[in-house]
Amino acid sequence: MAVWFELNKSSNGQFNFALKTENDHVLLRSEQYESKASAQSGIASIQANCALEARYEKKLASDGKPFFNLKAAKHQIIGTSPMYGSEQARDDGIALVKASGAGTTVKDNT
Repeated sequence: MAVWFELNKSSNGQFNFALKTENDHVLLRSEQYESKASAQSGIASIQANCALEARYEKKLASDGKPFFNLKAAKHQIIGTSPMYGSEQARDDGIALVKASGAGTTVKDNT
């Protein structure tokens, strides 16, 4: 499955990115960054950390829906998944990020 990063600039001038699949499904979404360079560093951090199992934090939202965070070496969150309908779907999302997040292209929409 084709996966890519989409780099965007919001109406308030901040930057963010999402890791998306070919059917436009979001696998991970970043925080807001003040500069494009910081957002690009966030993408590089995802690429560097996505293959490491220990970097994934499996969570349950207050409504019980599963999701995950991907963390950098110093434990800061570098990407958060959407809510999934099941733990298996969340785990499948993690597997897809692990398998394809490192070598993906960046579509720059800024």
